[in-house]
Amino acid sequence: MIALASLALLATGAAGAALLRRSWQRRDGMALALVAAGWGLPAIALALAILAFGPVKGMALALAMQAIGALGVVCQGRVQRTAARPRAGEAAPEPLEQPGRVWRGVLRALLAGPLGMVAALAVALCVAVYLPGDPRTRIVLSGLLMPVLWGLAMTWTLADRRLLRALAVLVGTSLLGLGIAALGGAA
Repeated sequence: MIALASLALLATGAAGAALLRRSWQRRDGMALALVAAGWGLPAIALALAILAFGPVKGMALALAMQAIGALGVVCQGRVQRTAARPRAGEAAPEPLEQPGRVWRGVLRALLAGPLGMVAALAVALCVAVYLPGDPRTRIVLSGLLMPVLWGLAMTWTLADRRLLRALAVLVGTSLLGLGIAALGGAA
């Protein structure tokens, strides 16, 4: 039973990633439906796995298998870059090829480092407070999740050219996560 569920979860992770990839390629009204389906399909499969195998085992199985399926889609779509460069004037420069400014680099480092860590900590605290199971297991899982979330926050912040958007998302995530964690701890 677990083997069949693992294959189904692997397929839902791959299907969700494929739908999200297709949504990025489309620029029409269909993109929103593809994004909703890309996140909804794995979420439904996660809920079904939790109902079938319990909250801890079902969530672990679903997250692991769906991640492997999504990774397969990402690896399948990787592009081998060749040495051929477009002629001058053919393509717009990449954002990272533009000359940088020192103050923007300093602000980005401050956003990615300390503020990204606070946002990751807030989400990890929510996981520790609301995840079902033994408290020791919740603490270990949230502790293992913290550096992954911090890495994701840093990657996104350093890749985004808009500093105010990064600031707003990181501050909002920090305040919302810490507030939600505090509410759960008080109950």
